[in-house]
Formats: sequence, C-alpha cells, structure tokens
Amino acid sequence: MEVRAVEHLLRPLAPQVLGALVRRHGRFDECEDAVQEALLAAIQQWPGEGVPSNPAAWLTTVASRRLADHARSEIARRRREEADAALASPGPPIDADDMLTLLFLCCHPSLTPTSQIALTLRAVGGLTTAEIAGAFLVPEPTMGQRISRAKQRIAATGARFGAPDLAERDDRLRAVLHALYLIFNEGYTASSGVDLRRDDLTTEAMRLTRDLHRLLPDDGEVAGLLALMLLTEARRAARVSADRSLAPLAEQDRSLWDQAMIGEGVALVSAALATRPLGPYQVQAAIAAVHDEAATPDDTDWPQILALYEVLERLTPNPIVTLNRAVAVAMVHGPQAGLAVIDGLEHDSRVRDSHRLLTVRAHLLEMSGDREAALALYREAARRTLSLPERRHLEARARHLAERPPDRADDPGLTDADGR
Repeated sequence: MEVRAVEHLLRPLAPQVLGALVRRHGRFDECEDAVQEALLAAIQQWPGEGVPSNPAAWLTTVASRRLADHARSEIARRRREEADAALASPGPPIDADDMLTLLFLCCHPSLTPTSQIALTLRAVGGLTTAEIAGAFLVPEPTMGQRISRAKQRIAATGARFGAPDLAERDDRLRAVLHALYLIFNEGYTASSGVDLRRDDLTTEAMRLTRDLHRLLPDDGEVAGLLALMLLTEARRAARVSADRSLAPLAEQDRSLWDQAMIGEGVALVSAALATRPLGPYQVQAAIAAVHDEAATPDDTDWPQILALYEVLERLTPNPIVTLNRAVAVAMVHGPQAGLAVIDGLEHDSRVRDSHRLLTVRAHLLEMSGDREAALALYREAARRTLSLPERRHLEARARHLAERPPDRADDPGLTDADGR
C-alpha cells in the first residue's frame, strides 16, 4: 500500500482515536501528541507490513501506550514492541459522537479564530503540522508553536472532554461552523499564492461538515453550510481560465459545473430553509442555489438574489456582504445605485485598503461607462491582491479596458455576487 493511500486512510481515523483517548484519559494536549506519534508509526509501518484488520484499534492502542511511555520516559525502548503488540489488540471502543465533542473542544472560546482553525485541522482533520503550515504559508515551526499554544490554553482553562452545556452549545456550534466555513473559503479562493485553490482544505472542510451533518441532521445551519459548500464547489472545474487566471461567474463554462453536486446542494438548502430559526449559512446557500440554477448569466434571478442579500445583511451585517449586495443592487437598479451602496464603506477599516472594495467599485464604474476611473482601480486592485490568479484576472480586465475603443459597450463580466 502506498504512503499516500495510507495517509488518506488515516485522516478520518485520527479524530476517532483522539476522541477515544481523551474520553478515557483526559489531558487533550498529551493525547493529541500521542495520536500524532501513532499516525507517524502507521505511515512508517503500514506501507510495508500491510494495514491491520482493525486500524482504529491499532492506532488507539499505540497512542495509549505512547501516553504510558511518556509518563515513564521509555518511548524509544518500547516503540517497536508496542506497535507490534497493538496489531492483535481490540483497543477501547470508538464513540461516534467523539468527533463532535472534539470540534467543540478545538473551537474553545478561549482560542482565537486562527488557532481554532489550526487546531481543528490538526486534531479533527488529521492534517500534519507541515500541511497546515503550507496551507497558511507560514513556516512549520511557527505553526507548531501556534498549535502548541492553543493546546496549552485549553489545558489551562481546565476544559473537560465532553459536550458543552445547553447554555454554551449554540455559541460553540457557531464557532465550529465559522471555523469550517473559513477553512473552506481559504481552500476555495486562497488569500495568497500562485494557485487559486488549495484542494486539501476544501476537501477537509467538506468532509468534516458532512460528518457534522450526520451527527446533527436536524440543525438547519449545519445543513445550510454543507449546502453552501456543495453549491460553491460544484463550479470548481470552471473557475480557472486557460492562463490560470480567475474566471468570474459570468464568464464560466457552465457545462463544466457538477450537476449532481448542485442537485444535492439544492435539496439540502430547500429542506434547511423550512427550519427555524433562519441562519446566515442557509441564506448564503440559497443565493448560491439561485446562481447555480441559472442556465446562463442572463437567466440569473437578480431580484431574488438582492432580496436574499438584504436578509443576509440583517442577519450578519458586515462589509463583505455589503459589497456583494452592491453588485446585486447594480444588476437590478443600475450601477449608480450600486456605487451609492459602497460609498459608505470607504471609511470602514475592515475593507478600505482591500483589493475587493477596489474591484467592486471598478466593476460598477465600468458598468456605468466611466472607463478611465475603472481602469485605474483595476490596476490598483491588481497591485494589492496577494493571489496571482486574481491579479492575472484584474490585469486582464485593465488591458481589456485600455484596448477597447471608447464608444464600445461591453459587459464587464464580473458579476460573481456571492463572492466565490
């Protein structure tokens, strides 16, 4: 069995094993280190010796004995002996709800969102420290320290392995969903680098959200988040042009969209919208569904999208939602109305220096016919973005405007109002 196949097998097993250990022994930080050692032992041994008949029990037993080794300072002497003995051991039982408890623990309110994401990817997603560091473009030692500090902070709070009480559960679940949402977004549109996507992050976010939906099938926001991921991921094959630049929604080849994924997402969001209370992930999924169900850009139901953005802005007011609503306003009421919406964002510190604000303003100015102003903003937005595919797209828009005859009307083709 190849190493890559072993790694693929280990990722869903990692949170199961960690949950079993923490439930039995406590000490989340020490258990997480022991599980990582067990995963490393599996990667080293299974490709040559074969996968044991009960891989989860093998990992659990090896990790349990690693804990004992650390306590007795005898790790080196017993490593091989323990791994061999574990092949025949059934190990402690695995509880299906452990993954949900782990997610709650990794998204402890004492942690920053960045630490929550890193710890979730490590403890629940099964990614190595090197993989997480690569995803966020930081050195491996830096990410290792960040994860270590997060585990120490959880230990310092005295948090126990168990579901939070009802008073805290909803807040903690929102943190879990937010972490999964951010992981997916960073994978789907990387904030920097030469590639538009980081498929390892989108894959893990979708897998974990599916698992969470299986555990909480009646939660409308969990279903809404999974639907949003499916409806967004369905466009993946059409998002990059031949020159590896970003292909905005209006310019994508819709025949490349994954119709099975769209069907699953639409079914999920339709059921989720019938639940109460209504949440932001359900609304975002509904917006994505309207886009995905349009056979052509001209078929897009912009009045419905605008109405949904108005609901979303009431639920979660933030400048990114406002930017997206501005595009929808322009598509329904004209570019000047859209420009009026974003005028209020010029002094918002969260977006005033962002290339996204410049990009939307340039798009709306282009729609209004102010070519020179749009050209200057496209160029400035291209300078500010850290994503090479986005920079290529913005530079292409600028060239298009610079080369176009002054009297020629054209669709700017930058109407990806859901920001994806």
